[in-house]
Amino acid sequence: MDDVKLLVTDIKNRQLKPIYFLMGEEPYYIDKISDFIEKTILTEEERGFNQMVLYGRDVTVEDIVSNAKRFPMMSEYQVVIVKEAQDLSRNIEKLSSYAQNPQPTTILVVNYKYKKIDKRKSLYKTLKKTGVIFESKKLYENQVADWIRRVLSPKKYAITPKAAQMLVEFLGTDLSKINNELEKLQIILPKGTEITPTHIEENIGISKDYNNFELRKAVGERNIKKAYSIVNYFANNPKDNPMIVTVALLFNFFSQLLYFHGLSDKSPRNVASALKINPYFVNEYIAAARNYPMRKVSAIVGVLREFDVKSKGVNANAVPQGDLLKELLFKIFN
Repeated sequence: MDDVKLLVTDIKNRQLKPIYFLMGEEPYYIDKISDFIEKTILTEEERGFNQMVLYGRDVTVEDIVSNAKRFPMMSEYQVVIVKEAQDLSRNIEKLSSYAQNPQPTTILVVNYKYKKIDKRKSLYKTLKKTGVIFESKKLYENQVADWIRRVLSPKKYAITPKAAQMLVEFLGTDLSKINNELEKLQIILPKGTEITPTHIEENIGISKDYNNFELRKAVGERNIKKAYSIVNYFANNPKDNPMIVTVALLFNFFSQLLYFHGLSDKSPRNVASALKINPYFVNEYIAAARNYPMRKVSAIVGVLREFDVKSKGVNANAVPQGDLLKELLFKIFN
């Protein structure tokens, strides 16, 4: 995120480069930077003659170079934006010759999503000298809640740890999807609001009581009644609560719990750091460790591996998802 701020600041200050090659697994920042360049460098009057958007599936590298070599009309720069450039991955190295001597009055923006160019080859090495290479890396799940807080803070919103975790568990690590839901909440809720699980439930449709977050907590506390209640809800709403996601979350939880048992320093601060979790959730692990000794946790991890395979349809004999989850809980609690 610091790299993005620095890049945006340079563009605002007109410290421009002739090529911006935006690549990587996380498309959110690629789109944000590209959109910012599209709206910032040229005035509205200049864009009509001097800004064009090309799509990788419709053009060749030679087409891109030909457009990039044009001169601007009544403007200091022209902007050429190539979207979905990953469709040109087989021939993208051909851009290297242009990158060696780019047109100084052209700002070429290449959106190369979900992939990276080979750092050993000529294009990467040349772009490092003459342009900007920005790599947008996928966030790990345990990093997304902090990202949500950082996005909301400058907009004068806060969010509770549980509400942030609900978004992560429901939407995964797709920052674009999460940002879309956050923008909806910002339209509805006044500035200064702390977003709570109730706000998430009422406006996004994620149940604050029947979700994987609450199931994990119930299992950790050995709250058998609550855990089965949540699983019954999942069984009645299988499309919104796929078993494969539930099993993955529980596997991650018990894997971390196994690591917790091995820590010599179990102070809350060290636990949060070692497990890479928000300090808010440390007490859940401390409570779960009392309920599940290390040997039991090891056995549960093995059970979860078995059910991960079953959740994908292997050796499940067409057993309904709800029944598999109830069987899984039985093996965890016994």
